[in-house]
Amino acid sequence: MTAQDSATAPTSIAVSTPGDTGTGTLGGPRGTGPQHRSTTPGPGDARGDARTGTLLAALGVTAFSLTFPATAWGLEGFGPWSLVAVRSVLAALVAGGCLLALRVPLPGRRHWAGLAVVAGGVVLGFPLLTTLALETATTSHAAVVVGLLPLTTALLSALRTGARPSRTFWAAALAGASAVIAFTVQQSGGTLTGADAYLFGALLVCAAGYTEGGRLARLMPGWQVIGWALVLCLPLSVPGALVALSYEPVRLTAHSVTGLLWVAAGSQFLGLVVWYRGMAAIGVPKASQLQLAQPLLTLVWSVLLLGEHLTPAAPLTAAAVLVCIAVTQRTRG
Repeated sequence: MTAQDSATAPTSIAVSTPGDTGTGTLGGPRGTGPQHRSTTPGPGDARGDARTGTLLAALGVTAFSLTFPATAWGLEGFGPWSLVAVRSVLAALVAGGCLLALRVPLPGRRHWAGLAVVAGGVVLGFPLLTTLALETATTSHAAVVVGLLPLTTALLSALRTGARPSRTFWAAALAGASAVIAFTVQQSGGTLTGADAYLFGALLVCAAGYTEGGRLARLMPGWQVIGWALVLCLPLSVPGALVALSYEPVRLTAHSVTGLLWVAAGSQFLGLVVWYRGMAAIGVPKASQLQLAQPLLTLVWSVLLLGEHLTPAAPLTAAAVLVCIAVTQRTRG
């Protein structure tokens, strides 16, 4: 299911400040010598950074679009609490191994509060609430939360960072969100279920995690943001996994194991790595609008992997969403 934050224009190489132990490159500390001083990027560099950021954010959206179907597979063999706790532990082991192998220093003290918000929203809150919802809701119904996530994240980002996207941006974002919501609600029969409380709760905590994660991705590499957030959750996820596995029955099948491995490695770590990197490059509001395509991708995977049926309205909605995405990408955040 899902995982948009503070708008940032492509900037020069950051120089460390006192007390900041973040790193500017994969595993390497930020340099302080003359060769590492800030330089102003030219127009070509800015366009290249924007293209790269858009591509990375799109890869993140693709990874996230598989989360709901993979979770449905995982629930075939694991209970909801076991699935969430074990996925968090596995993802933390991968992230922690990378941090140790590259000898990444601990983040500065001023970053830990933000990392806690990322951990609570993206690592624990969203996976748990959406997994509980998917016990009774279909993946197409759960996709409603993803349709609302870009707009919610942009709103929280504006409140958190003071970003002020243009009116054209907001009009396109609202139109895209409306199209996605109408489509996904129609797919679920137009009815609301008890799972909606979980889904709307997941929407809020995930938007908060994306917003704070995007802000932190300006100060340290995006993979370190999610990596440290996962490690921060280990004191909760390890005992939680042990308790959940002792109470909930486990049935290992090809589907359940594949679903668990994907939500742990793909959705929980690798997807968020490229997602936060993309947000840092093109800004949270613009990156968030790429996620308008996520519900439609999820529905395609649901047809292919879960056997759900897609109505003829899908291509029309897809075209409308792509137009809205194109408009948001051409407006300044």
